[in-house]
Amino acid sequence: MHTPNRSGRGHSGGVAIACSFPPSRRPIPPPSSHDAVVAAVAMWRSAGLAGDAQAETKEEFVKVRRRDLERLTTEVMQLRDFLPKIVNGDILGTFQKLDAVESSLEKKEEEIEQLRMDCEHFRARLETAQADCMREKKEKLELRQQLNEAKQQLLQQAEYCTEMGAAVCTLLWGVSSSEEAVKSILGGSKAVKFFTITAQTMESFVKSLSEDMKQQDLDSEENQFVLALAGIVTNVAALACGREFLVSSSRELLDTMMHLLGDMKPGLCNKFKVLMLMSLYNVSINLKGLKYISESPGFIPLLWWLLNDPDSEVCLHALRLLQSVLLEPEVLARAGAEVRETLPFQRIVALAQSRHAELQALAKELLEDLKVFEYEA
Repeated sequence: MHTPNRSGRGHSGGVAIACSFPPSRRPIPPPSSHDAVVAAVAMWRSAGLAGDAQAETKEEFVKVRRRDLERLTTEVMQLRDFLPKIVNGDILGTFQKLDAVESSLEKKEEEIEQLRMDCEHFRARLETAQADCMREKKEKLELRQQLNEAKQQLLQQAEYCTEMGAAVCTLLWGVSSSEEAVKSILGGSKAVKFFTITAQTMESFVKSLSEDMKQQDLDSEENQFVLALAGIVTNVAALACGREFLVSSSRELLDTMMHLLGDMKPGLCNKFKVLMLMSLYNVSINLKGLKYISESPGFIPLLWWLLNDPDSEVCLHALRLLQSVLLEPEVLARAGAEVRETLPFQRIVALAQSRHAELQALAKELLEDLKVFEYEA
């Protein structure tokens, strides 16, 4: 056992304790708040290091003065009093804020990561959409080229069909002046189909006329085509068997011609109008044909409309058709009231003074018929 030195030099009044502080430590003044925190952290670290050292090595003993030990004890007690106030006040709040900031930072990092993933996803979709767009543009370009080629082919075929139709119908127009030829045409299995197509072709031609068209190109293939068709109908209607066929089996053609005569502007396609009026006049020679034509809605107003056409040939054939109606008692009995109420008498008087000899003669003849008509009424 160790015996303390009693010589009174250097070690008088000392005690031996187990401590990790060095024997040469000097006394320190009471700590401030900052010093207290620093000291507390230092003590915590020293305690940890001391604990580790004790676990690895044997305990060591040093001699410390009682006065130093008391001062150290006092400092520890002061730290024990001050440390909870400092930690609970500033440090604890700071740590809570730090935890909140760290949580917010982690959340922001997660959001950024999610946004990054979304961005990658949308980038991939964009690349896919761009690839699809380029493919569709390429396909559209190819389809447009094919469409242009098809349009060109269709135009060529339409031109060919128009030229062929104009040539064939012009030849048939000439042949149809023969009664035997007309009977052969009507006796065929395609006669009804032919006149149906004729009505559709005439209607299509009139619809294709431009609104501001001033003069029809008489030499165009389209114009020659419809003129030939109208000429064929006129020749067919010139024969009794032809009139009977048209009234019985091709009333659609008669309706179409009356409709087109009302649609075309005055002064436009005059030759075409004349041929259609001649066809209707020929049909009116047949009693059934005259009844059908005169009973068609708008027929009487159509005649007044045609009488105001600036072309004398159109007026001439309109007067002939009107005369055909007035000379048939059975038809006149039904349409007489409408004729009296709407008859453009002054226009007929003006036509009776026309320089066109045939038109003038017919208008005067019609005026005489109207006097008889008024007398009988």
